[in-house]
Amino acid sequence: MRTSNPMMKENVFTRSLADAEPMTLQGAVNKTIIMLALVVIGAGYTWNLFYNQGPAAVQPWMMGGLIGGLVVALVTIFKPTWSPFTAPVYAVLEGLALGGISAFFEARFPDIVVQAVALTFGVLFCLLVAYKSGMIKVTENFRLGVVAATGGIFLVYMIGFVGSFFGFQMPYIHESGVIGIGFSLFVVVIASLNLVLDFDFIERGHGVAPKYMEWYAAFGLIVTLVWLYLEILRLLAKIRER
Repeated sequence: MRTSNPMMKENVFTRSLADAEPMTLQGAVNKTIIMLALVVIGAGYTWNLFYNQGPAAVQPWMMGGLIGGLVVALVTIFKPTWSPFTAPVYAVLEGLALGGISAFFEARFPDIVVQAVALTFGVLFCLLVAYKSGMIKVTENFRLGVVAATGGIFLVYMIGFVGSFFGFQMPYIHESGVIGIGFSLFVVVIASLNLVLDFDFIERGHGVAPKYMEWYAAFGLIVTLVWLYLEILRLLAKIRER
C-alpha cells in the first residue's frame, strides 16, 4: 500500500491495535475540519496584519510560519504518535505562512485568492466524488506514476532552490510563458492526484490504524491541500501576467 505523500507512510498503519481504539473515516474527517479551521485562523491573522500594518509587519510571521511549519512537519513525520499535538500546531504555523503569501499575491492580482481557494476545494470535492464512485481506481501503476511524477517535481524544485544560492534560476518554468504555465498546470494535476492516493490510503487505514492516526491522516491531507493551493495560486498568477 503505497502513497507519494511522504506524510502517509505505510508502516504507520501496521501497528498493533491490541490496546488501542482504531482509526475511523469520520474521525479523520473531523480532524481535517479542525485543522482547516486552524489554518484559516492563522491565515486570517497575517492577512489582516498585511493590510493593517503593511508587508514589513507580516514578513517575520510569514517566515516564522514557513520555518516553524517545516520543523513541526518533520517532527510529525518521524513521530506519528505525537500528531494529536503537532498536527494542530502545524496547521496554525502553515496558516500564518499562507496568509502572508496570499496577501502578497492578492495585492498584485486582486481577487486571485478567492479564485485559488475556490479551485482548490472544487478539485478536492470533484476528486473525492470520482474516487468514491469508482471513476478513479488506485492501481499499482497509478501509484507508481504519481510517485515518479511527484519525485521529479521535487527534484526540479530542489535544484532551483539550491541553485538560487549561486545565482542560478531554472529557466522558463517560473515565467509566465507557455512553458511556465504548462509546467504549473502539470504540477497542479500531480498535486491533485496525490489527493486520490491519500483518500485511498486513509480508507485502507479505517478500522486498522490506531486512533492517533486520525490526526496524522488529517495532517497528510492538509499538507497536500496546501501544496495544491499554492500551485493553483502560482498558475493563476502566471495567467494574469499574460
